Amino acid sequence: MATIEFTAFARTTEGRAAARRMRRVGKTPGVVYGGSGTPQPIELDHNALFHALRNEVFHSSILSMRFDGAVTRVLLRDVQMHPFRNEILHVDFQRVDETKKIHMKVPLHFVNEAVSPAVKTQGAIISHVLTELDIACLPKDLPEFIEVDLSELDTGHSLHVSGVKLPPGVTAVTHRRTGDPVVATAVVPKAVVETEEVAAAEGEAGAAAAPAAAAGAEVKAPDAKASDAKAPEKGGDKKEAGKDKK
Repeated sequence: MATIEFTAFARTTEGRAAARRMRRVGKTPGVVYGGSGTPQPIELDHNALFHALRNEVFHSSILSMRFDGAVTRVLLRDVQMHPFRNEILHVDFQRVDETKKIHMKVPLHFVNEAVSPAVKTQGAIISHVLTELDIACLPKDLPEFIEVDLSELDTGHSLHVSGVKLPPGVTAVTHRRTGDPVVATAVVPKAVVETEEVAAAEGEAGAAAAPAAAAGAEVKAPDAKASDAKAPEKGGDKKEAGKDKK
């Protein structure tokens, strides 16, 4: 995993007025806390930080912060954005202690969805209920993302957190209220179900109509034979009438 670096500078002024002045000149105020050091106010280049935040890995990886001639390993902990402008108001970083476990939200990457029985044979749609997972691990074991294999997911079933294969040294953090949360579930769309029901109903109607048609054909056959049998009787009557005239 490539290390992501950024540069921070010491911030000597604090307060709302000072923060507004910084933003006007393209700077973003922030703070670094945790570890063995005291909280350190910092400032960063706004545009560089804005583009870095668009990278998913920046949110879930250990970062290298260049500050005051040294490199410190940190985690991004909080970003405050302007309500309606693409402007970062404040950012928080936490120093990393290599000997202590960290809690992070890591993105989930779903794979093999198209080959799952739910999608391949039944036309189901798989809903991604969770897009990230709260985990605990040592800094050296922190993954950029967790891969979720959906190749075995069938219709009417769900994949829970307990069914996700986690990297070595990583454990999922869940809460008593949520229990074993659902990660993904497969549901057949209503339109597909209705189409199948209509096709089944038409099939049943066709099967029921076939015996009735066969029975109708059997009834018509004797009528034809009966009309044929009556024909000679008319000829016989004419012969008898001729005999009487003689």
